[in-house]
Amino acid sequence: EVQLVESGGGLVEPGGSLRLSCVASGYLFASYCITWFRQTPGKEREGVATIDSDDNTSYGDSAKGRFTISRDNAKNTYYLQMNSLKPEDTATYYCAANAPTTLEARHCLLQGPDEYNSWGQGTQVTVSS
Repeated sequence: EVQLVESGGGLVEPGGSLRLSCVASGYLFASYCITWFRQTPGKEREGVATIDSDDNTSYGDSAKGRFTISRDNAKNTYYLQMNSLKPEDTATYYCAANAPTTLEARHCLLQGPDEYNSWGQGTQVTVSS
């Protein structure tokens, strides 16, 4: 099983940027998806962006054009670069692994949180002036 640890959250003004990191340790399997989810109180977790083991990516509507998911294999780290942040981006952000899976990123993103078997502890992002 893989262990995931997020970092990089914080307070940022509207229009600003943040880069979240998710460090993976343990065995991830050869085929997997890593998805960034976010959650606000009283709401379900929302898939924001996904990257699969073939480097395919997929984005939720709220992230398209503003967020970029990437990875650094040497560091076993997955990133979520968030630009042009809005107050509605305020949430706790989690990275999660769906492994093993043969699904491509665009299909992984459509899966609900229950399909993911490893989760980080979350990092808070607050967008406010």
